[in-house]
Amino acid sequence: MPKFAANLTMLYTELPFLDRFSAASQSGFKAVEFLFPYAHTAEHIRDKALAAGVQIVLHNLPAGDWDAGERGIACLPERVSEFREGVGRAIEYAKALGVPQLNCLAGKAPAGADPRHLHDTLVANLRYAARELQQHGIKLLIEPINTYDIPGFFLNRSAQALAVMDEVGNPNLYLQYDIYHMQRTEGELAATMEKLLPRIAHIQLADNPGRNEPGTGEINYRFLFPHIDRIGYQGWIGCEYKPKTTTSAGLGWLAAP
Repeated sequence: MPKFAANLTMLYTELPFLDRFSAASQSGFKAVEFLFPYAHTAEHIRDKALAAGVQIVLHNLPAGDWDAGERGIACLPERVSEFREGVGRAIEYAKALGVPQLNCLAGKAPAGADPRHLHDTLVANLRYAARELQQHGIKLLIEPINTYDIPGFFLNRSAQALAVMDEVGNPNLYLQYDIYHMQRTEGELAATMEKLLPRIAHIQLADNPGRNEPGTGEINYRFLFPHIDRIGYQGWIGCEYKPKTTTSAGLGWLAAP
């Protein structure tokens, strides 16, 4: 079976964030990921992860005002300075927490914006971030996200992400492949993961519809998990789903054959 990391933004939400590390460990997870660490000090997060015996495998670059509905700023021409400041802040946290890779959310296209201008801004920002992270041995990831859940999200298909990566031209830029988002956007999950495997550094999962745990929807995870092993994926799979009831009650899929 693949290696699974608990997404602490989505799982154990009945607990304060810093208490979710031990809850994940008690459920059998050896690794965790989350959207953002910035509301807490790196020291507090590191101490909780160490006490729980879990590895932190991923978090995101700062992504603007999340509570106001922003979902990244990397494609926004007027936010370049803010983006670059966020890269430095994310590196500080990643180094303190031993995080090997950071995800960059492209952001939503403003109404009436020139797509070419957004694309060029995204490419330039990714070139900057990939170079900065590379100096510290940290991988940079980009993630296509479906436009049903996030209308207007600029980066929404795997082919588009690959084209951006090729234009950036830095081998330190990788694909984060979210099975749920790509099922909603384009399907062809097994074949696409196999084809893009050399470019994929991280995978995430949820079932569809509902974005709940595996086994609750249409995605055939009993086929996909052995397939991911067969094609030779060595990374973690982040469990970025909304539990249908509670996290603990919905973990039966982990032990399913």
